[in-house]
Amino acid sequence: MCKAKAIRVSLGSPFSFGRLRLQHVGSTRLPDDCKEYPINTTFEALGVSADLATALADRGITEPFPIQALTIADAMAGRDVCGQAKTGSGKTLAFGLPLIQALTQAKPGRPHGLVLVPTRELAQQVHEVLAPLAAVRNLQMAAIYGGIPIERNLKALRRGVDIVIATPGRLIDLGKRGDVDVSEVKFLVLDEADRMVDMGFMPQVEWVLRHLGPQPHQTLLFSATLDRDVDHLIRLYTNDPVKHTVVSEQLTVEAMEHRFLKIHQMDKVKVAAAIARGVYRSLVFVRTKRGAERLVTQLKGEGIKAAVLHGGLAQNVRTRAMKQFTTGDVQLLVATDIAARGLDIDEIDVVIHFDPPEDHKAYLHRSGRTARAGEKGVAVSLVLWDQVTEVERMRRQLGLNRPLVEVFSNESRLTDMGSGEWPEPEEIVATGTDGAPARPARPAARRPAGGSRRRRR
Repeated sequence: MCKAKAIRVSLGSPFSFGRLRLQHVGSTRLPDDCKEYPINTTFEALGVSADLATALADRGITEPFPIQALTIADAMAGRDVCGQAKTGSGKTLAFGLPLIQALTQAKPGRPHGLVLVPTRELAQQVHEVLAPLAAVRNLQMAAIYGGIPIERNLKALRRGVDIVIATPGRLIDLGKRGDVDVSEVKFLVLDEADRMVDMGFMPQVEWVLRHLGPQPHQTLLFSATLDRDVDHLIRLYTNDPVKHTVVSEQLTVEAMEHRFLKIHQMDKVKVAAAIARGVYRSLVFVRTKRGAERLVTQLKGEGIKAAVLHGGLAQNVRTRAMKQFTTGDVQLLVATDIAARGLDIDEIDVVIHFDPPEDHKAYLHRSGRTARAGEKGVAVSLVLWDQVTEVERMRRQLGLNRPLVEVFSNESRLTDMGSGEWPEPEEIVATGTDGAPARPARPAARRPAGGSRRRRR
């Protein structure tokens, strides 16, 4: 019997849902024996109160996204819910509306609602989306994360906060100081759970979960993937959860163009700069903080307006960089993998993998910053000669058969990277007289002039 629901849709528009199907738990495809039927729902039909639905309508949001259509009704009914959908699919309102509707005002320092997120930027984004809706119910909401003076968090908590959106580290710091007590939490949300696992936050997350009070609480867990480590959280910290999955019509790798460029080390920065000149907005990923700082300086030397984002920066610097990038004051953002998840930035034309990602999952997370909300996008990998084997292995795991093309920074086609019709040379294979590939001729051995070779002593 089917136990979990899934929607198969194109996520380009929140207003056309395609068809709703029932899907077996744990299945990687929609089974043949599951029923399919069209849906057409509203927030009110899902159980959202009239005041919150009106607040949404005032912001131009009148119909749910697929993940919202699947999960909100169960969450409103008090069920624990596990939702799986890729980043940018509307998960914030999927957990935010039930959270706000279920809660009442709390005592200072003892919030009733808790949302755990992996990054500061995601905490800010969730707060920006939900705070206006919380105000409709006279609920106070605060984003608590590291990188800012702790006194700012303390001031908010002392005024009284009903819902806390927090990164695990800062929340634990405040908990150990006695400034926040999570024992009265009635509604818990784990957002981007797989990302918290990837970033090594499992011990901190479990510390928070162990300090929740003995009274029953409702748990909502949202993630782009529900793999083994996330399943560990589900088994231990949820109670008979209902699982919902949004299955996109296209795989993530098929929703964008992929370019793999073989380049030379001395030409690498210039190639990245040439690509950036041809598009409106580009996001460049590197592996280290020091590499990010160095690359921004080099790109500025090439005349590119660039900003940097990594975990070693003060929060006001990170906020300023994000604002400059989203408003178009800078055309390029250089980031470490901290930006690979949770950042909702529209109109990123090209994602450039300046350094290869750690694995194929990281490639998808990074590349997923482009081709969002039905828009086109391009993911470009810059590959040095000693990285070819590593990149080829990753391409096989992703099922990508795009050719590896050698380019130089003075080629005009680099500025056409975002066109979707980027010209590529045809692969030419020399053949012998029998049609089999011919072996390249071996170079003749060089002999010293004047006779046979002699071994020098």
